[in-house]
Amino acid sequence: MSDKNNFKSGYEIRESLIGMAIGINQERVEREISNEFLKPEGQRNPVNNYTVDEVLSTAETLYKFVTKK
Repeated sequence: MSDKNNFKSGYEIRESLIGMAIGINQERVEREISNEFLKPEGQRNPVNNYTVDEVLSTAETLYKFVTKK
Protein backbone atom coordinates (compact mmCIF):
# COMPACT_ATOMS: atom_id res chain seq x y z
CA MET A 1 0.00 0.00 0.00
CA SER A 2 1.00 3.64 -0.22
CA ASP A 3 3.02 5.18 2.57
CA LYS A 4 1.74 8.06 4.68
CA ASN A 5 2.73 10.65 2.04
CA ASN A 6 0.56 8.91 -0.58
CA PHE A 7 3.52 8.06 -2.80
CA LYS A 8 3.30 4.80 -4.71
CA SER A 9 6.19 2.44 -5.26
CA GLY A 10 7.15 1.42 -8.78
CA TYR A 11 5.44 -1.92 -8.20
CA GLU A 12 2.19 -0.22 -7.16
CA ILE A 13 2.29 2.07 -10.19
CA ARG A 14 2.83 -0.87 -12.56
CA GLU A 15 0.05 -2.80 -10.83
CA SER A 16 -2.33 0.14 -11.30
CA LEU A 17 -1.34 0.51 -14.95
CA ILE A 18 -1.98 -3.19 -15.60
CA GLY A 19 -5.44 -2.81 -14.04
CA MET A 20 -6.15 0.23 -16.21
CA ALA A 21 -4.88 -1.57 -19.31
CA ILE A 22 -7.16 -4.54 -18.62
CA GLY A 23 -10.09 -2.16 -18.20
CA ILE A 24 -9.32 -0.32 -21.44
CA ASN A 25 -9.07 -3.56 -23.41
CA GLN A 26 -12.16 -5.03 -21.76
CA GLU A 27 -14.19 -1.93 -22.63
CA ARG A 28 -12.94 -2.11 -26.24
CA VAL A 29 -14.06 -5.73 -26.58
CA GLU A 30 -17.45 -4.99 -24.99
CA ARG A 31 -17.94 -2.04 -27.38
CA GLU A 32 -17.04 -4.22 -30.37
CA ILE A 33 -19.53 -6.88 -29.21
CA SER A 34 -22.27 -4.25 -28.81
CA ASN A 35 -21.53 -2.92 -32.29
CA GLU A 36 -21.79 -6.43 -33.74
CA PHE A 37 -25.22 -6.88 -32.15
CA LEU A 38 -26.41 -3.77 -33.99
CA LYS A 39 -25.85 -5.61 -37.27
CA PRO A 40 -28.61 -7.79 -38.72
CA GLU A 41 -28.57 -11.49 -37.86
CA GLY A 42 -26.28 -13.34 -40.27
CA GLN A 43 -23.98 -10.36 -40.82
CA ARG A 44 -22.36 -10.43 -37.40
CA ASN A 45 -18.69 -11.32 -37.03
CA PRO A 46 -17.07 -12.93 -33.99
CA VAL A 47 -15.16 -10.61 -31.68
CA ASN A 48 -11.83 -11.78 -30.34
CA ASN A 49 -11.06 -11.27 -26.68
CA TYR A 50 -8.01 -9.23 -25.72
CA THR A 51 -4.65 -10.94 -25.26
CA VAL A 52 -1.97 -10.60 -22.62
CA ASP A 53 0.25 -8.95 -25.23
CA GLU A 54 -2.42 -6.33 -25.90
CA VAL A 55 -2.74 -5.63 -22.17
CA LEU A 56 1.02 -5.29 -21.80
CA SER A 57 1.23 -3.03 -24.85
CA THR A 58 -1.53 -0.79 -23.47
CA ALA A 59 0.15 -0.71 -20.05
CA GLU A 60 3.46 0.25 -21.65
CA THR A 61 1.74 3.09 -23.51
CA LEU A 62 0.24 4.32 -20.23
CA TYR A 63 3.63 4.01 -18.50
CA LYS A 64 5.32 6.07 -21.23
CA PHE A 65 2.72 8.77 -20.67
CA VAL A 66 3.25 8.71 -16.90
CA THR A 67 7.04 8.94 -17.18
CA LYS A 68 6.99 11.60 -19.93
CA LYS A 69 8.61 14.83 -18.78
